[in-house]
Amino acid sequence: MSLPVAIALGDPAGVGAEITAKIYAEAEARALPRFFAVGSRNALAAAWKGPIETIGSPQDALRVFDHALPLIEVEHSEDVRFGEPSLEGARCALDSLEFATGLVRSGAASALVTAPVSKSQLHAIGFNHPGQTEFVAERCGVAPENIAMMLAGPNLKCVPVTMHISLADVPRVLTTDMITARIRATARGLIRNFGVVRPRIAVSGLNPHAGESKLMGTEEEDIILPAIEALAGEPFDVFGPLPADTMFHPRARAGYDAAICMYHDQALIPVKTLHFDEGVNLTLGLPIVRTSPDHGTAFDIAGKGFARPDAMAAALALADFCAEQRMLYDREEA
Repeated sequence: MSLPVAIALGDPAGVGAEITAKIYAEAEARALPRFFAVGSRNALAAAWKGPIETIGSPQDALRVFDHALPLIEVEHSEDVRFGEPSLEGARCALDSLEFATGLVRSGAASALVTAPVSKSQLHAIGFNHPGQTEFVAERCGVAPENIAMMLAGPNLKCVPVTMHISLADVPRVLTTDMITARIRATARGLIRNFGVVRPRIAVSGLNPHAGESKLMGTEEEDIILPAIEALAGEPFDVFGPLPADTMFHPRARAGYDAAICMYHDQALIPVKTLHFDEGVNLTLGLPIVRTSPDHGTAFDIAGKGFARPDAMAAALALADFCAEQRMLYDREEA
């Protein structure tokens, strides 16, 4: 890509700065694309003793990347105490996210990667979104119901229909329209972001054995199956509902490009089991490419030097790949 990727550094007290510095140091060895960071210079300097150069625009990143980590600085005056989140740190994380999102939306950067934030600290400063995903969607003018979160690893892609709600609430919240929307977003994401010509999408059941013909629950026949049937004739193949306990072995995974799961852990457990250090969160349904490493702020190990950068490297590589795929898709559609 001719444009660099923007990385919002997340909470200064977390591992975002450390893992970003590490992937910069390993960029050549990992064949990673050029990028620039947006956030606190204090956090980067505290996490890493290598060269950092403040830049004025994303295009400057291409000029300085070979000799210094490019940074668009967001003001953060307090000293960084890794592992000790603060309200000022939350404000810095939010400013970094807002600035980086705007740069990608304007076309100045090719894609957005977001490092982890502290949701509790953000909410304490008045942040009223469930997470960064919903914030980015709002800034892009996309309603929350039209986006989906794909957890992607080298051998498995999963999309949960419901996210951060209690398991007890899932049957009440789950609707046919919600499932249909997630399937459509997934199919379009596979086409635009991964170049899949005709996506194959497997849909899980909610109950054990996918309800066992209503012996273990009725949601499969009352809610999930109607969503699948409503998509007959669409330019993708969708099938199910399938028992979740038999969907993720190697032979099953060979039969689909992505799996739609009914709740958070149903999707994240198989991805994290297979790809714990390489899992990437890719937001589908946005006009921009946005990824993030599939882990949190890791305050318990922040600043100790042994945070692994694998997931951040995977998030950067996937963001660059998807941005290129979108460019090719848009060119063919034009």
